[in-house]
Amino acid sequence: MTLADAVRTEVERYADRNPSSAERHERAAKSMPGGNTRSILHFEPFPLAFERGEDAWLWSLDGDRYADFLGEYTAGLYGHSQAVILDAVRDALGRGLSFGSVNDLEPRLAELVCGRFPGIDLVRFTNSGTEANLMALALAVATTGRRRILVFRGGYHGGVLTFGDGPSPVTVPHEWVLADYDDVDGTRALIREHATQLAAVLIEPMLGSGGCVPASDELLAMLREETTACGALLVFDEVMTSRLAPGGLQSVVGVRPDLTTLGKYLGGGLSFGAFGGRADLMAAYDPSRPGALFHAGTFNNNVLTMSAGIAGLEQVLTDDVLDAVNERGDRLRAALDAVAAPAGLHVSGRGSLMTIHPAPHPIIASKPLSDDQVAVKELVFFGLVNRGFWLARRGMITVSIPTTDAMCDGLVAAFDDVVATYF
Repeated sequence: MTLADAVRTEVERYADRNPSSAERHERAAKSMPGGNTRSILHFEPFPLAFERGEDAWLWSLDGDRYADFLGEYTAGLYGHSQAVILDAVRDALGRGLSFGSVNDLEPRLAELVCGRFPGIDLVRFTNSGTEANLMALALAVATTGRRRILVFRGGYHGGVLTFGDGPSPVTVPHEWVLADYDDVDGTRALIREHATQLAAVLIEPMLGSGGCVPASDELLAMLREETTACGALLVFDEVMTSRLAPGGLQSVVGVRPDLTTLGKYLGGGLSFGAFGGRADLMAAYDPSRPGALFHAGTFNNNVLTMSAGIAGLEQVLTDDVLDAVNERGDRLRAALDAVAAPAGLHVSGRGSLMTIHPAPHPIIASKPLSDDQVAVKELVFFGLVNRGFWLARRGMITVSIPTTDAMCDGLVAAFDDVVATYF
């Protein structure tokens, strides 16, 4: 069987299994472009649609159960039915939705966030990681008086801060300087070249959407040294990586950024983002100060997210729980890679975040795939979905708190079956 035939077999099986998702897609296309309002969720011939979730399981419109190894692209750390968080949301619903005022919940959550991450003295909330990164970069530009931002090819910092080999057509128009991820010497040279005009360096300490590729300690240490020397701000995008250790990945690598951006699970599974950092920098957003920067957002302090976030951090996400999730992820990644390697594939990542690559090494998202590599990626995705496992089409996998060892063993067995059948 050729690679193309193998992909066709799994895609046809997928289409036959999911007629209700197909019908839903056809209906949605009549009122949304392509039947879609979140581009990453689309794939051909139609996206799989779910109707409910419980713990680390999802049920499709056609009634099939899937083990959820996508975890809402890392936002679903708590799973779909964590009782403590659901109770907190129900309680908040009973007290009113939108006050149009400050409330007593936001300082409680702010205290938890500031106490958790070493690089955050003061914090402000947003509605998403995208907004958090936008506001952090605005702060960098405003406080340094410079316009250029160094980012990395393959980096993803939100829908309007996306970089392949260059900015995407919808990326906001800062003056971008692009470096290759983990190219220590090349990046150092770029920072020195643009030193007097560089406002910030923005980096994920491990690429998330870009392929779950950790940055080397050498790169991160160099960035801290060189940004300090030239007066630029070092911004860690920890929207995804903050879940890799109780103090975020910054606490593991031992590099303290000037600003940190957050999001995803820290809102308890609801819409959330945050940015924070050095007190002297964040003071620019203090509205009691003359000439303060303006930061708005109707739902920045909404009571549902504040309540869910507080409940999660105070009552669920102990250091031991988070360490256990990441240890389970490390075991899963090792087991998957043991299956992948003989087939010429690779699984990269750290802790509870990982990606299956259609090559014997990590491929950063900015690197073009060959036709065969595209086919392999599709084959792995549809092969695992057809065997009852939900993951990102790009091969990204996350482990959540309710994910069990048995579920991980099942995923490894399914992957082994796909590899044995087609490779």
